[in-house]
Parts: sequence; C-alpha cells; structure tokens
Amino acid sequence: MPHHPVHSALPGPGSRVPGPGSSNVPSPGNPIVHVSYALPRRGLPAPVSFRRWVAAALAGARRRAAAELAIRIVGAAEGRALNRRYRGRDHATNVLSFAAELPPGLRLPLLGDLVICAPVVAREAREQGKPLTAHYAHLTVHGVLHLLGHDHQDEGPARRMEALETRMLAGLGIADPYAG
Repeated sequence: MPHHPVHSALPGPGSRVPGPGSSNVPSPGNPIVHVSYALPRRGLPAPVSFRRWVAAALAGARRRAAAELAIRIVGAAEGRALNRRYRGRDHATNVLSFAAELPPGLRLPLLGDLVICAPVVAREAREQGKPLTAHYAHLTVHGVLHLLGHDHQDEGPARRMEALETRMLAGLGIADPYAG
C-alpha cells in the first residue's frame, strides 16, 4: 500500500476551519469525506454516495473513532502516473490507497486518500457485468479497508477482507462482488 498524500484533507489557505458543533467536524458515524473530480462528473457518483459508502465501510470495520479522508476521481493518465510512481506499475488501476503518515504525537482523524480511476472502473464494471454504481461502492469500501490497515497479499487476510467487503456491501443492498 503506497504511503503518500495525493490530496491533503486539511483546509488550505483561506479555508474556514469547522468549529465544534459543525456538521463538518468528523465524529464516529459522521466521517468527513472530501471528494474531488479531475474529469467531468457526468455519469460519476455524487459526493453523497461516496460519503455513504465510506460511512458503511467504517461502521462495518467497527471503527469508532472520528475519520476524515479524501477521494479523488481521476482519468487514465493520472491513474497511470500515480500507479507508476507509487507502485512501480505502468498502467492505470482501479483504486489506490494512500494511508496518512502523521508526525509522531500529532493526533488527527485523517485516514488518508483514495484515488479512483474512472475509466478503469467503468471498463471493469462492463467486463464483469456489474452495475457501475455497485462497482464504485465496492472499490470505495475496498480502499477504506486498506486505509484501515487491511491487506490482501496473503490468502488468509485476503479471505477476511473479501468477507468484510461482502458483508458491508450487502448492508448497502449490493450483491457480493466476488460471486460468479
């Protein structure tokens, strides 16, 4: 899992920092999810969908702490460049997870960043005969689990991660992505 912030979830210069009581303050069950689109949004899930999928993943993983993350939806060129730079693979992939690396002693709810490559997701959904929205939901849940430290490099952890994903997606009314 690569470790590098692609898009900081921290407010930039001139941004308003949310205060106590604000709906923009992360809390358990109410994660802050910053969604950015590097290509036209037509046909892509809305930020509210990504927020719902992230909340389902965090709840399903039994994360009780506040959480904040960023999701960037990219085209093939950016997806390929990031995959080449951080994973050494010269092709675009469906989702990349970049866990936050905070300095020792700094306690923030930042989980990290997800980069989802829209053309790859669309192609995979077509090839696998899955609804596009269901595939975005699956990859969002999958990416959040990586940010929480789950991995699928070995068979045992892979089976546990798939079972978690399947259960979380079922809670959203989405069929098992690994069936058939």
